[in-house]
Amino acid sequence: MKDIHSYWAYLVLAILIFTVVNAIIGLKQKKEFTDKDLRLGLFTLIVSHIQLLIGLGWYFMSPWYKTLKANGSEVMGDKAVRLLAVEHPLMMVIAIVFITIGWSKHKKKTEDVAKFKTFAIFYGIALLLILSRIPWSNWL
Repeated sequence: MKDIHSYWAYLVLAILIFTVVNAIIGLKQKKEFTDKDLRLGLFTLIVSHIQLLIGLGWYFMSPWYKTLKANGSEVMGDKAVRLLAVEHPLMMVIAIVFITIGWSKHKKKTEDVAKFKTFAIFYGIALLLILSRIPWSNWL
């Protein structure tokens, strides 16, 4: 399950970057919000939620969760273990929440610029949160 979570993360990161860049370009150039843009946002939402489910499954089987349950103060004192046991999972859940909010809010917008702006802001924040807490040493 760990390998699936790691490989799926590349897909999530790629599609999220693409969606954010597309939204920024659409916003700057005042493009029409088309079905392609809608599908891109939806695909990002779906892929990220699948990653969340895979990640939660892996997390509750991981040695970091078991260590956190056994000795939380030890985990909080070790920066590397804290990243994997607390910071990464929490930040990824928050990032998925931002993607979900962005998707929900864009549907209520009637202007194309507002839809692109909503994606750029909420998906962009999610991207920054994800990039801030990827365990790069374990991932690359």
